Amino acid sequence: MSGPDRDTQAFFGARAAGWEERFPDDGPRFARAVAELGVRPGDVVLDAACGTGRALPVLREAAGPAGTVVGVDVTAEMLAEAVHRGRGGLAGLVRGDVGALPFADGTFTAVFAAGLVSHLDEPEAGLRELARVAAHGAGLALFSPIGRVALARRHGHELRPDDVRGQPRISALLSRAGWTTTLVDDAEDRWLVLAVRQ
Repeated sequence: MSGPDRDTQAFFGARAAGWEERFPDDGPRFARAVAELGVRPGDVVLDAACGTGRALPVLREAAGPAGTVVGVDVTAEMLAEAVHRGRGGLAGLVRGDVGALPFADGTFTAVFAAGLVSHLDEPEAGLRELARVAAHGAGLALFSPIGRVALARRHGHELRPDDVRGQPRISALLSRAGWTTTLVDDAEDRWLVLAVRQ
């Protein structure tokens, strides 16, 4: 396991149990982002870097009983917290690295990824791996329940000009990775990028 993966696991593993209590008002923002992704009944949906599974109830409802929802996270403690919160029955939970997903090409018809991109050591490679497991025409939502400027302020620093989530950088990365960007919404209360698998 690489150094960045170990760092990510250490950071999130130590915070898993109280993660959602730190951000109690994020639920409606997750629901809105999933709605804009356009998950339909019967879809096969991946929640990449699912964490505690906050999006899983909304993804499950949108995909319906005929759909399939899978949550993947690299941190065992986050997945354990998802199970503790009763979300294990809503989706298959898999411990895995977004850089090397254990799924066949073209498996998913929709991909949701909250808080993922800024934690990828190689963002383009991670986005390319998401594209590999996505079917042609699949939708992708990259999401954060807080905007880039507000997040920088929360951490006590200025927004970096080389931020991977900034436009046009994120659109260029997505394009090289096999996605076509359809929306970049960098608001105060969220960051949402929607794309379609080319």
